[in-house]
Amino acid sequence: MDSSLDLETQYCAHNYHPLPVVLARGEGVFVWDVAGKKYLDMMSAYSAVSHGHAHPRLVKAVQEQAARLTIVSRAFHSDTLGPFLARVCELTGQDMALPMNTGAEAVETAIKAARKWAYTVKGVAENQAEIIGCDGNFHGRTIAAVAMSDEPQYQQGFGPFPPGFLNVEYGNIDALAAAINPNTAAFIVEPIQGEGGIVIPPRGYLQDAARLCRENNVLLIVDEIQTGLGRTGKFLACDHEGVKPDGLILGKALGGGILPVSMFLARRDVMDVFTPGDHGSTFGGNPLAAAAGLEALEILVEEDLAANSAEMGDYLIERLRELDSPVIRDIRGKGLFVGVEIEPARTSARTVCEALMERGLLSKETHATVVRLAPPLVIGKAEIDWAVEQIRSVVDDVDQVPLAS
Repeated sequence: MDSSLDLETQYCAHNYHPLPVVLARGEGVFVWDVAGKKYLDMMSAYSAVSHGHAHPRLVKAVQEQAARLTIVSRAFHSDTLGPFLARVCELTGQDMALPMNTGAEAVETAIKAARKWAYTVKGVAENQAEIIGCDGNFHGRTIAAVAMSDEPQYQQGFGPFPPGFLNVEYGNIDALAAAINPNTAAFIVEPIQGEGGIVIPPRGYLQDAARLCRENNVLLIVDEIQTGLGRTGKFLACDHEGVKPDGLILGKALGGGILPVSMFLARRDVMDVFTPGDHGSTFGGNPLAAAAGLEALEILVEEDLAANSAEMGDYLIERLRELDSPVIRDIRGKGLFVGVEIEPARTSARTVCEALMERGLLSKETHATVVRLAPPLVIGKAEIDWAVEQIRSVVDDVDQVPLAS
């Protein structure tokens, strides 16, 4: 056993259950462990490494900026933040942005913006604003984010939770319509639920949600932390339905897989509710993060990673469906955001991921039954073919094990 794994086990809080592999280096779609074994990364850090590991342009941009200026806090202006925010607003069609670090921070920012907008613009009575989320959602691990969750483990032992949150069935537009009332400030939704198991709502759901929100003066806030920036084959997942949300949450791939960079973007009247002192972050929008974020956006556009995600995602799903194994209950996804649901009577998704790791393919289970496949967007057909053959071998091995009587 590697000594660094022993040290992590001894000194790190056990809030994750990682696969037993210790990684030391990455390049493109591959990573290597401390013993030098090579793996295909089909996880890309929950979509954070969409550009591939150690993209030369990103490494160069960060090195140059780190040698020049890294952080001054938002107490002063920097020469990198303005160009970064201008570019991301241009690409998303939003008016303004508020930079933060982690996705969870961006979600908290969106919640605060929605509530203050409800009081100062919509006219909701003080402390009566409500935010609607969806069953099966995942918006982070903060107290407010888990208050929106319906996953028992995320809440157990962490209460009491702030009020003002209500969940409805994901993909059910009638349930959303019934839940909206005069105190509703916002509907926060993932275009595809990632942590929920790569769950895709019915076609037209986002369009119908946008219409309902417009009719009722409710903010539609789309959480694209995992699905955004090319992951599903479009720049944003909501682009598949031509929906422009009132608020947008970005993170993960925005930092190019090098730094934590996130933000909440919105139309001007929503963002204008913030005044100096209302909200902030010492590291949010720092010069180093802004330089990395701007270069990450330019690479996404210039290398047309969304188009590669669309093409390779279709190819991956097509190849996976050829497996036709009783061990696989379902295959679903969009772009390079794919879930392979394992038949729980045969084995667990964790067991499949461990077997794949032994074969040199890294992925991770979600909700015990789904193997998530979300490789860097630079992946090609040869790597996908190899990955599918490893999955074929693993499910064939499982299929040969007799079912317990």
